[in-house]
Amino acid sequence: MTLYIDPPTWPGHGRLWSHLVSDVSYAELHAFAATLGVPRRAFERDHYDLPAQRYADAVSAGALEVSSREVVRLLHGAGLRRRKGAGGLGVGGSGVGGSGVGGSGAGSARPRGGSQPRSS
Repeated sequence: MTLYIDPPTWPGHGRLWSHLVSDVSYAELHAFAATLGVPRRAFERDHYDLPAQRYADAVSAGALEVSSREVVRLLHGAGLRRRKGAGGLGVGGSGVGGSGVGGSGAGSARPRGGSQPRSS
Protein backbone atom coordinates (compact mmCIF):
# COMPACT_ATOMS: atom_id res chain seq x y z
CA MET A 1 0.00 0.00 0.00
CA THR A 2 1.52 3.30 -1.10
CA LEU A 3 -0.20 6.60 -0.50
CA TYR A 4 1.17 10.04 -1.25
CA ILE A 5 0.66 13.48 0.25
CA ASP A 6 1.73 16.91 -0.93
CA PRO A 7 2.74 19.75 1.40
CA PRO A 8 -0.07 21.76 3.04
CA THR A 9 0.18 24.78 0.74
CA TRP A 10 -3.38 25.00 -0.61
CA PRO A 11 -5.42 27.75 1.11
CA GLY A 12 -9.10 27.35 1.87
CA HIS A 13 -11.50 28.19 4.68
CA GLY A 14 -8.77 29.94 6.68
CA ARG A 15 -6.46 26.90 6.62
CA LEU A 16 -3.77 25.28 4.50
CA TRP A 17 -4.53 21.90 2.96
CA SER A 18 -2.71 18.85 1.57
CA HIS A 19 -3.89 16.32 -0.98
CA LEU A 20 -3.77 12.62 -0.10
CA VAL A 21 -3.77 10.25 -3.10
CA SER A 22 -3.22 6.64 -4.11
CA ASP A 23 -1.58 5.46 -7.31
CA VAL A 24 -3.32 2.06 -7.04
CA SER A 25 -7.05 2.53 -6.43
CA TYR A 26 -9.71 4.61 -4.76
CA ALA A 27 -10.45 1.63 -2.50
CA GLU A 28 -6.89 1.79 -1.17
CA LEU A 29 -7.22 5.55 -0.68
CA HIS A 30 -10.54 5.24 1.17
CA ALA A 31 -9.16 2.48 3.42
CA PHE A 32 -6.09 4.54 4.34
CA ALA A 33 -8.18 7.64 5.02
CA ALA A 34 -10.48 5.57 7.23
CA THR A 35 -7.52 4.39 9.33
CA LEU A 36 -6.66 8.06 9.89
CA GLY A 37 -10.24 8.85 10.84
CA VAL A 38 -10.66 11.19 7.86
CA PRO A 39 -14.36 11.54 6.96
CA ARG A 40 -15.55 10.61 3.45
CA ARG A 41 -16.77 14.18 2.96
CA ALA A 42 -13.07 15.16 2.68
CA PHE A 43 -12.84 13.13 -0.56
CA GLU A 44 -12.99 15.27 -3.70
CA ARG A 45 -12.94 13.59 -7.14
CA ASP A 46 -9.58 11.78 -6.83
CA HIS A 47 -8.04 12.84 -3.51
CA TYR A 48 -8.69 13.61 0.12
CA ASP A 49 -8.19 17.15 1.40
CA LEU A 50 -6.28 17.05 4.70
CA PRO A 51 -5.75 20.14 6.85
CA ALA A 52 -2.15 21.04 7.73
CA GLN A 53 -2.52 19.75 11.29
CA ARG A 54 -3.21 16.20 9.93
CA TYR A 55 -0.18 16.15 7.58
CA ALA A 56 2.17 14.56 10.14
CA ASP A 57 -0.48 11.94 11.00
CA ALA A 58 -0.67 10.84 7.34
CA VAL A 59 3.12 10.69 7.03
CA SER A 60 3.44 8.75 10.31
CA ALA A 61 0.84 6.27 9.00
CA GLY A 62 2.92 5.67 5.86
CA ALA A 63 2.03 8.32 3.27
CA LEU A 64 5.05 9.38 1.23
CA GLU A 65 5.79 13.09 0.99
CA VAL A 66 5.83 14.33 -2.61
CA SER A 67 5.40 17.63 -4.43
CA SER A 68 2.04 18.83 -5.70
CA ARG A 69 3.22 18.25 -9.27
CA GLU A 70 4.12 14.68 -8.36
CA VAL A 71 0.61 14.11 -6.94
CA VAL A 72 -0.88 15.06 -10.31
CA ARG A 73 1.69 12.99 -12.22
CA LEU A 74 0.96 9.94 -10.06
CA LEU A 75 -2.80 10.26 -10.54
CA HIS A 76 -2.43 10.63 -14.32
CA GLY A 77 0.00 7.71 -14.50
CA ALA A 78 -2.39 5.45 -12.61
CA GLY A 79 -5.40 6.56 -14.66
CA LEU A 80 -7.07 7.87 -11.50
CA ARG A 81 -7.08 11.62 -12.27
CA ARG A 82 -10.57 13.12 -12.40
CA ARG A 83 -11.01 16.63 -13.67
CA LYS A 84 -13.50 19.07 -12.17
CA GLY A 85 -16.99 18.64 -13.60
CA ALA A 86 -16.13 15.32 -15.22
CA GLY A 87 -18.62 13.28 -13.18
CA GLY A 88 -17.97 9.97 -11.43
CA LEU A 89 -17.10 11.14 -7.92
CA GLY A 90 -15.93 7.71 -6.87
CA VAL A 91 -17.25 7.82 -3.32
CA GLY A 92 -17.57 4.18 -2.40
CA GLY A 93 -16.35 3.09 -5.82
CA SER A 94 -13.16 1.76 -7.29
CA GLY A 95 -12.72 4.46 -9.87
CA VAL A 96 -14.28 2.46 -12.67
CA GLY A 97 -16.54 4.63 -14.78
CA GLY A 98 -14.79 7.88 -13.95
CA SER A 99 -13.49 10.21 -16.57
CA GLY A 100 -9.83 9.27 -16.27
CA VAL A 101 -7.37 11.26 -18.31
CA GLY A 102 -9.15 13.07 -21.12
CA GLY A 103 -12.23 10.91 -20.63
CA SER A 104 -15.79 11.76 -21.45
CA GLY A 105 -17.00 11.81 -17.87
CA ALA A 106 -18.91 8.55 -17.95
CA GLY A 107 -21.67 8.64 -15.43
CA SER A 108 -22.24 12.35 -15.87
CA ALA A 109 -25.87 13.40 -15.88
CA ARG A 110 -25.11 16.25 -18.26
CA PRO A 111 -26.43 15.53 -21.78
CA ARG A 112 -24.21 16.23 -24.76
CA GLY A 113 -25.21 18.73 -27.39
CA GLY A 114 -27.16 21.09 -25.17
CA SER A 115 -30.86 21.72 -25.51
CA GLN A 116 -31.01 23.22 -28.99
CA PRO A 117 -34.38 22.69 -30.74
CA ARG A 118 -34.24 20.40 -33.74
CA SER A 119 -34.93 21.88 -37.13
CA SER A 120 -37.00 19.96 -39.68
